[in-house]
Amino acid sequence: MKTAVRYFTKSKKGNTRKLADAVSKATGIEALDVSADLEENVDRLILINAMYAANIDKEVKEFLARNKDRIGEVVNMNTSASGASTWKAVKKVTDELGITLSEKEFHCAASWIFINKGLPSEDDLKRAGEFAAAL
Repeated sequence: MKTAVRYFTKSKKGNTRKLADAVSKATGIEALDVSADLEENVDRLILINAMYAANIDKEVKEFLARNKDRIGEVVNMNTSASGASTWKAVKKVTDELGITLSEKEFHCAASWIFINKGLPSEDDLKRAGEFAAAL
């Protein structure tokens, strides 16, 4: 099964990037920013993103739209200071584009300003890697 990993973050803290690095290490698949389009069809896209103003960023939406014909299934992984998952927001976009979104999801809290200091933790990152490796 061909799998690709893409992530998007605009945070200077790099919480989502930490998740992407953990997934890359656990799976042996290079995690690239969503600015890198898929070069070939993939059975599974592990999409790592974060909640911004109660939604996913437009760059994530644009990446999915540009690559919709190359994606078999999306598996959503995300971080959020608010505790909210991005699954529903990703589901809305994937449904509009005709892409299958897995029911499986990994979500963890992340720090932002003074909220959730120290998160994601090393344990969160370990669990993220284990989740992705078990797909």
